[in-house]
Amino acid sequence: MIDASAPFARPDPYCGPAPWPETLLAAWNLDPVLITLMAVASGVGLWRLRAAADRRRSRALGVATGVAVLAFVSPLCALTVALFAARGLHHLLLIFALAPALALAFPLRWPGAAAGVVALSVALWAWHVPAVYALAWDHVAVYWALQGALILPAWAFWSALLHGARSIGARLGAGLQLAALAGQMGLIGAILTFAPRVLYPEHLALAERFGLGALADQQLAGLVMWVPGMVPLALAAGWVLRAAWADVARGEHRHGERA
Repeated sequence: MIDASAPFARPDPYCGPAPWPETLLAAWNLDPVLITLMAVASGVGLWRLRAAADRRRSRALGVATGVAVLAFVSPLCALTVALFAARGLHHLLLIFALAPALALAFPLRWPGAAAGVVALSVALWAWHVPAVYALAWDHVAVYWALQGALILPAWAFWSALLHGARSIGARLGAGLQLAALAGQMGLIGAILTFAPRVLYPEHLALAERFGLGALADQQLAGLVMWVPGMVPLALAAGWVLRAAWADVARGEHRHGERA
């Protein structure tokens, strides 16, 4: 009798069965509903932007469409089923590529950077709770709800960051928000890297297809959150805060000269 609790007995998640290295390049997600929705959204967006004759925003929408295809249609989608590290890379692609491109094409005016950071942090932690991850694995609706919980707040965050005011206070706020998000990435990365056991049994029988044990795959996911996830945010936060501090210093210098 097959043990229903075994990893291979679980239903395939949204992106389909885990590929083998030799089948990876052919493992495209050809979900007709997804492809239709993406095509319609991109077409409507381009029509609106062409009517406004805004080529910069049209190019940003093109980038967003390409990133969405890479994330949800290309073999990367299937690779997230085999490797938890690929799942981490997938999340970074949504947060640092798809969301900023959407923010440049169609900036959101609500809820702002601070609320975006809070909501994005909640979504990141939710994705890494083993019980929630298992629900996303088994239920397509939960999977897409969690994807939306990443994309929408990241979209709002980058919209506020890229189109916000350039005052000293706004720059200080932006630096602190970047630092807060970097802290979340670093803490999650540390937990994944130093956890003494496998937290996501869904990958127990699958990571080995790519020459990794499940624990090593999990540790690699932690490094993904640390290096390409946390480090750029920390550097950006430092740069923004330094620029804000320089503005404050120049303002005090000018005030002193007038006195």
